[in-house]
Amino acid sequence: MDLNKLILKWYDKNKRDLPWRNTKNPYNIWVSEIILQQTRMEQGIYYYNRFISKFPDLKTLANSDEKEVLLLWQGLGYYSRARNLHFTAKHIFNELNSQFPETYDELIKLKGIGDYTASAISSICFEKARPVLDGNVFRIISRVFEIKNPIDLNNSRKVFKEKAYEIMPNKRFGDYNQALMDFGSIICKPVNPLCSSCVLSKVCNAFKNDSVGNYPVKSTKNQVKSMHFNYLVVKNKSQFLIEQINEGIWKNMYQFPVFISESKKNKKDVIKFFSEKFHVENLRLEPVDSEYINHKLSHINIKSKFWLFEDKMKHNRGVYVSSFKDYPMSKLMHKFIEKYKYKLGLS
Repeated sequence: MDLNKLILKWYDKNKRDLPWRNTKNPYNIWVSEIILQQTRMEQGIYYYNRFISKFPDLKTLANSDEKEVLLLWQGLGYYSRARNLHFTAKHIFNELNSQFPETYDELIKLKGIGDYTASAISSICFEKARPVLDGNVFRIISRVFEIKNPIDLNNSRKVFKEKAYEIMPNKRFGDYNQALMDFGSIICKPVNPLCSSCVLSKVCNAFKNDSVGNYPVKSTKNQVKSMHFNYLVVKNKSQFLIEQINEGIWKNMYQFPVFISESKKNKKDVIKFFSEKFHVENLRLEPVDSEYINHKLSHINIKSKFWLFEDKMKHNRGVYVSSFKDYPMSKLMHKFIEKYKYKLGLS
């Protein structure tokens, strides 16, 4: 039996009950696919339900404020996804008369939609014959066909894309793509795959050759860079100074003023930086804690230290607030606030 028939037969018996599978509405499928990027399924379901409850359709998202979107996205990370989602919703609503593009070629032109998302939406919502390539699909194809091309190299994508087209069924394109993703998550897992109960074992070369653990092949491990973030916690009575971030991964979100460096800085360095930034003299800083708060992202390991200054500062980019709930902030900020809320009088 062909691989695609085996996968679809398995899917019909074992497909996951996911909230976005009750509709073919491209808006819902789009939101789910963006949320699920770099996100565990359990967390993705929670954020999807929250997001759809707040923004049930394209119109409500398009007419919302970006700040609202970022507030709802807090804790999910990769905030450019939220900004792009909001931008593209406005574009479709205002420029495309709320008509969601149906083809891969039209979809991929939209901000924040790449090859995978365009393939997923066009196949699931409009039954276009477009294979998806995500980590699950790379893993299944590399094992079944023992493809040694490293999956993290751009020139390997062509090899996998051609093979993905080759094994596609003649119909049920959306179901098939979702079946591959479910199969990769449940059976053909990265570690300890369930080969003994795998419906593809008879056609899987890696299983036959006892080489499943060798696939998929990767060229190199991602290099994680370490950075030092020294935050200035300016407290004036019951208010704290926060700034909106102008660029980077947390663009348009809020944080305490920060001094970012590649190497560790001492108190004198930190005082010098903030004295120049705020044009103040005799800056009196005390560490909130002698310990660092570590925060790991996919590409960077942040060692953060927080310094307390109890006095008023004027700053044209900042705002004094007594509550942070109305301001979208990173998980790192929330880590600090939660850990030291009593010490800072935030209880």
